[in-house]
Amino acid sequence: MVPCCQSLLLLRRGLSTMAAPPRLAALRETLQRERKPSWLKVSGAGGPNYERLRSSVRSLKLATVCEEARCPNIGECWEGGEDATATATVMIMGDECTRGCRFCSVKTSRTPRALDRLEPANVARAVAEWGLDYVVVTCVDRDDLPDQGAAHIAETVAELKKSKSELLVEVLCGDFQGRLDLVDVVATSGLEVFAHNLETVEKLTPRVRDRRAGYRQSLKVLEQAAASKVSAAAANGPRLTKTSLMLGLGETDDQVMQALTDCRTAGVDVITFGQYLRPTKRHLPVSEYVTPAKFDDWKARADAMGFVYVASGPLVRSSYKAGELYVKNFLLRGGNKNNNFNFKTSSSGKQEEDDVRLAAAAS
Repeated sequence: MVPCCQSLLLLRRGLSTMAAPPRLAALRETLQRERKPSWLKVSGAGGPNYERLRSSVRSLKLATVCEEARCPNIGECWEGGEDATATATVMIMGDECTRGCRFCSVKTSRTPRALDRLEPANVARAVAEWGLDYVVVTCVDRDDLPDQGAAHIAETVAELKKSKSELLVEVLCGDFQGRLDLVDVVATSGLEVFAHNLETVEKLTPRVRDRRAGYRQSLKVLEQAAASKVSAAAANGPRLTKTSLMLGLGETDDQVMQALTDCRTAGVDVITFGQYLRPTKRHLPVSEYVTPAKFDDWKARADAMGFVYVASGPLVRSSYKAGELYVKNFLLRGGNKNNNFNFKTSSSGKQEEDDVRLAAAAS
């Protein structure tokens, strides 16, 4: 008679040679696919600048997309990294979005809280406390409001400019349900950079974004902003338009190239590429972890198409501080693309400054 422990060993060996049930095999494949590669590893958030900025955000009852969207760069951006300049993207109009995109971790509500009328002034006060000279303001979608919150965004820009006239302002906003009159309200509010994200290629848009969003609708928003840039000249129109694409959702190279062509046709100046990271198990799974080399390839392709600036890397997000630094210097130098201010992409996908002295001189 075989001892009990030996019987268990033989049983385990027999099971290991059996084919796994289809459902279990699919689960194993998903877990293996979503195991993050080494180039996506980041250090934990913390440090004196991080704590100071977080305290300021809490005291003024502000929200940041850094926290709400669980950005992997929050530790570096808030703490400031080697240059000790902390950056944050302020999210206005509350922390509840009326849309439910399948990639986004921001809370969803059909009836979000009323707008805080003090928020524009509080945002300006916070930015003044942080000592920034370039600020990114983003917002949730507010389909519950008659103007989708366009006037509130414009008021925030006005308050920021009132607090510091030379402050450079980038606004990352929604599509306003395709209402171009509301796009104009924001685009001509006095900001420098109008940003609206396509997020993904046309074929994947219905699966990735909320049903009320649309690929062609977003292109019309960007095209309208670009038209405002031209018609408003040096008055109140934006000087740059910007969008962002996530990779790793199942898109093909041909689909990405078509998106780049569509963006250039719409008049987009700046584009960023970043790796899609699944916020929770309730969100879309990652189809592929795109390598840093592939991100470099997309940067080269987009550069060749004439974009003013391209940020491309696994950890790059639509608002990343080195990208802001380039855009800031581009604006301060009068919009000259050939300004000898160059960036390179590290193996982690982050943007590194080549010439610090040029940045200091432009500041």
